[in-house]
Amino acid sequence: MTTRLDQIRQVLDEVLTWRFAADSVVSHWFRAHPKLGIRDRAEVAEVVYDVLRHLRRYRQLGESGVGNAVRRLAIQGAIVTMDPEKVRAVLDSGEIAWLDRIAQIEELSMPLQVRGSLPDWLYERIKELPDLENLVAALNQGAPLDIRVNPLKAERDEMLADLTRGNAVRHAPVATPYSPWGIRLTGRPAMNKWHQFEHGLIEVQDEGSQLLALLVGPKRGEMVIDFCAGAGGKTLLLGALMRSTGRLYAFDVSATRLAKAKPRFARSGLSNVVPVAIDHENDQRVRRLTGKAQRVLVDAPCSGVGTLRRNPDLKWRQSAQSLAELVDLQARILNSASRCVAPGGRLVYATCSILAEENQEQVERFLAAHPDFELVDAAPLLAARTPLQIEGPYLSLRPDVHGTDGFFAAVMERKKDLVGVEPSKKKAETENSLDC
Repeated sequence: MTTRLDQIRQVLDEVLTWRFAADSVVSHWFRAHPKLGIRDRAEVAEVVYDVLRHLRRYRQLGESGVGNAVRRLAIQGAIVTMDPEKVRAVLDSGEIAWLDRIAQIEELSMPLQVRGSLPDWLYERIKELPDLENLVAALNQGAPLDIRVNPLKAERDEMLADLTRGNAVRHAPVATPYSPWGIRLTGRPAMNKWHQFEHGLIEVQDEGSQLLALLVGPKRGEMVIDFCAGAGGKTLLLGALMRSTGRLYAFDVSATRLAKAKPRFARSGLSNVVPVAIDHENDQRVRRLTGKAQRVLVDAPCSGVGTLRRNPDLKWRQSAQSLAELVDLQARILNSASRCVAPGGRLVYATCSILAEENQEQVERFLAAHPDFELVDAAPLLAARTPLQIEGPYLSLRPDVHGTDGFFAAVMERKKDLVGVEPSKKKAETENSLDC
């Protein structure tokens, strides 16, 4: 156990510099220590992520202790996630006395931002949300793993039966409550070695993200743009729903991310995806599609605070300044993407955030500046395909209410009676304009 605490402290020393995302730091540290077994890695990672979730509270409680401050963080995380008696057995008398003192502190005596370990910039932005205590508690819990079937290759019921009989039985696969394609697993399975994954039958995707496809509503033969495609998860589902027809552009400013997505595209069996690395939101390759796409999805870069269950370091790596910069970037991306929407076409804006600045307020600013677009109520669009009941007009998901990541989406439509829109060129010209 002494060695384990040292390992945890070493990883935390690197993570708490905030130079890189926590998952990257943990993965890099494991690669540098290849002799660690699967169970060892799981224990180290679990404590590190527990500390990141509860960092503000642990730091405050650690102030009354002695010795290395990061070791005190490691001790608090280990006491919670591992056998507490085994942890105490390797501590000195001063550390045990400190643990006994902080055990007497009543958590409810601390302000919510301390006991819920929220940085001030984030607390100020969510403190008026309803049922805040439940939301904060949910964001500080680990998340299950959501996957989905590839509709082009598999049916969910058949896949559930296959997983239950085979390699996923110990991960208790169940159908997600809202997405017609989703399956929820417990634990952290090594899915990349499963034959279902290798053959493109399943993909990892949070249920909230899966529901975006229902709002986009792509049809066969259409031109669709996934404007911030990233690793391609949403692109894959859109392409499958198009039955691999039409043209599906996957835009992203990161050629590296798109390159990593290409094996996923290959496994999926799709032939209608055109990955395009763009230099910025106003890239000439974007401008060529002005007024041509029937559906445009903008899953915008955001603070990611809706994903704190999976990425607890985000709340410490973000700030009020970085949030303001993201909000400006989102507005620019949304404005540029909207130009691609054909008259009568659909624009879907989404984030994995729960912050009004990135969500409702962003959409309201866009609509005020773009009278050629109007808001479409998301509730009836979802009601046709999922039992999820929302008030609308937006899709707004919370982990404490829906069991998904925090998620937001708005559906907008470009009015048909527009003047001055560049007429569409011949289909062949359009389809060849961005081939690369």
